[in-house]
Amino acid sequence: MLVCRQFVGRPFCFSENDMYWRLYCIIAFHFLQCGRKIVIFAQKHMKLVVAYAVEGERFQLDIPDQDVVFVKTGVGKVQAAMNLMRAIYEFRPDAILNVGTAGTIRHNVGDVFVCRNFIDRDLEKVALPGIGSRISFDNKIGISKIDGCDDMCWCNTGDSFVTDICDIEGDVVDMEAYAEAEVCKSMNIPFVSVKYVTDVIGQNSVEDWASKLSDARTGLRRFFES
Repeated sequence: MLVCRQFVGRPFCFSENDMYWRLYCIIAFHFLQCGRKIVIFAQKHMKLVVAYAVEGERFQLDIPDQDVVFVKTGVGKVQAAMNLMRAIYEFRPDAILNVGTAGTIRHNVGDVFVCRNFIDRDLEKVALPGIGSRISFDNKIGISKIDGCDDMCWCNTGDSFVTDICDIEGDVVDMEAYAEAEVCKSMNIPFVSVKYVTDVIGQNSVEDWASKLSDARTGLRRFFES
């Protein structure tokens, strides 16, 4: 009986120049020729990509039993989707965690939200038939602090920094999360976004966001450590 390794939810990939790859191919062929079964089991050690938009949002994050890779996506939906896709092909993660800052209308500066529901406010405005503008996830990413959270928070994403109070759905607003959620949904990768509120929309949002980046890093780090 041949035992092969596999990352949780994702095949273990070898380079074609890897000696182990060649050896596994020879052994697998031999066992298949002999009518033996090949058994695949799950490897517990997971790989997590932590995606953030700007350098000011990055903070130290150590998670037991996970290899953590930080990826700066840039600002906006196009940059976020493109750079996250590139990271997925490079690192082959088991899950994606988006962290960063957000604005809000109905909550307070300093609040932290775990979001599994996402709205594209640009698509919502157009409302094209057959084109979806909402995505939801029901998954675990191997972090007890996140996996044990039952809040049904919504993140509203668009390619504009919202500064005026208007009729916007959701708990928080940002410029990247929906695009990253769309990528993960299409590739069947677990996804969660954790947002720190830096500004209240309509109250000098841009200035408040820039001055609160340090507070956001501290707040997010404390959230994961608590």
